[in-house]
Amino acid sequence: MKYHWNWGIFFEQIKYGDETYLSWLISGLGWTVAVSLASWVIALLLGFAIGTVRTTPRTWLVRLGNAYVELFRNIPLLVQMFLWFFVVPEFLPRNLSLWVKQEMPAKEFVTATVCLGLFTSARIAEQVRAGIQSLPRGQRMAGLAMGLTLPQTYRYILLPMAFRIIIPPLTSEFMNVFKNSSVAFAIGVLELTFQARQMQEDSEQGIETYLAVTVLYFVCAFIANRMMAFIEKRSRVPGYIAAAK
Repeated sequence: MKYHWNWGIFFEQIKYGDETYLSWLISGLGWTVAVSLASWVIALLLGFAIGTVRTTPRTWLVRLGNAYVELFRNIPLLVQMFLWFFVVPEFLPRNLSLWVKQEMPAKEFVTATVCLGLFTSARIAEQVRAGIQSLPRGQRMAGLAMGLTLPQTYRYILLPMAFRIIIPPLTSEFMNVFKNSSVAFAIGVLELTFQARQMQEDSEQGIETYLAVTVLYFVCAFIANRMMAFIEKRSRVPGYIAAAK
């Protein structure tokens, strides 16, 4: 059976409504960007905090941080999404559980954002730990010898240098956040993948639909890559870290 190409499908109205298929994709792109950026903020804040405590002399903090990383890094993202959406509310106090399941605003968006943020934070925490431990020990000792406290040494010496070192892997994680956000369709977030499935079923133009969505995901990841490359170039210490190509 010959496939009938129709690149004008994006400007046609959906079968049951006044919207066009293009408006579906634009709406999905908006939700994808919203979930991705909100998750990235959570991931950065938690990732840097947990990665930092894993390099401190406090053994119990190190073990707690290691447990966090292993927990979220070794469970598939899709499974975590289902756990947060269907299982976690059942363990909350009754009134809170009912509110989360029945009345919580934007439940799907919040769940997807928190889940993706925690999943990504575990990966960032590992990168932060590696970045700090890759620095010469003399930097920490010099900071303490100058009279700085340990938190001040981290704030003014170790973390600024470690951040510059880990920008390349952070770039990959930033790009992955946009791609991993596609898993949110499984709990009903109207992001790109969800809208693509809906459009394909409604229009029966699957090839055009998924090619367009592929381009949109590529654009999002490419913009993330260029943003991080700009940050890397602007924050590079001359003579310490090689310039990005």
